[in-house]
Amino acid sequence: MQKQSEDKQTAETGDWSSRSIGSNWQHQAFYLMIRLGGRRAAYLLLYVVVAYYVLFSRLARQRASHYLRRRFPETTGWLQLWHCYQLILSFGKVLVDRAVVGIMGPEALNVTLDAREELLKLRDEQRGMIMMSAHVGCWQVAMSALDFLQRPVNMLMRREDGDIDRHYYEHAGIDCPYRVIDPTGYLGGTLEMLGALKQGQIVCVMGDRLLGSDRSTVEVDLLGEKVSLPFSAYKIASATGAPVVVFLTRKDGPASYRLQLAQVIRVPELQGRNAETFRPYAAEFSAALDKFCQEYPYQFFNFFDMWLKQQPDNKPTIRSHDGYQGKTEAGSD
Repeated sequence: MQKQSEDKQTAETGDWSSRSIGSNWQHQAFYLMIRLGGRRAAYLLLYVVVAYYVLFSRLARQRASHYLRRRFPETTGWLQLWHCYQLILSFGKVLVDRAVVGIMGPEALNVTLDAREELLKLRDEQRGMIMMSAHVGCWQVAMSALDFLQRPVNMLMRREDGDIDRHYYEHAGIDCPYRVIDPTGYLGGTLEMLGALKQGQIVCVMGDRLLGSDRSTVEVDLLGEKVSLPFSAYKIASATGAPVVVFLTRKDGPASYRLQLAQVIRVPELQGRNAETFRPYAAEFSAALDKFCQEYPYQFFNFFDMWLKQQPDNKPTIRSHDGYQGKTEAGSD
């Protein structure tokens, strides 16, 4: 079968892809269930589909294991399989909810925003805002809660060719509500981000993702082991004075999400440009993410092995989401 062939190929090559492991007709089946019976009907189908993938898809278990064996290091056997089921089920519900917003409208879900007044004060500083999130909850659902800021939103985002997952605005048949900045473009989109912040706009980035051949990374701890996180956002914050607002979303009910302002990171104007200069700020982000994972273990959806592996020359290998490999160098820019 095609799925088994893809599982085997991915396992053998070690390549990572953000594309869905499901086929187009399977996605269409969920969209049909939403139209016929709403969110609950799609959830019923999801329980069966997730059980199938957890039991029979080696690729699904492998992707989930990178995080789960750090979050639950002592578990084995059936309990490990149960954690895998819970994680993938939670992720599936997020994908269903994303489609629900587009098909049935934003009113189908409740989104609660914490720290509204604090965000308004940050906006009024007129330095722009770097909204930094991670692969937790459903950031697309949370974006609807930021309309009150009344500022254009720029999203640093790359979408792989052949990806069949639809964003909520595609389901609704409307234009993309934010400007997309391609991180694989010229200088990784840095000039576009700088321009947006200077105009007081919002720039959204993922703090736990490496894209393209970005080698501006720094080692920090996450769940007891070393990971390599990008520090370009902190460098831009240093140059513009924009605050880095760490916001994390979580599903806190059958049809509700909560948007939490986890941390505001202030990066002063710095002269240094190497990794060590920005390590403390990346560590602030990783600490907030670590706390989130401890409190909501089934809502971290970075299915990439982001933890570093030591090579014989003692230089850790970094693999970005498009398969790029490189070794960290002290003082890399």
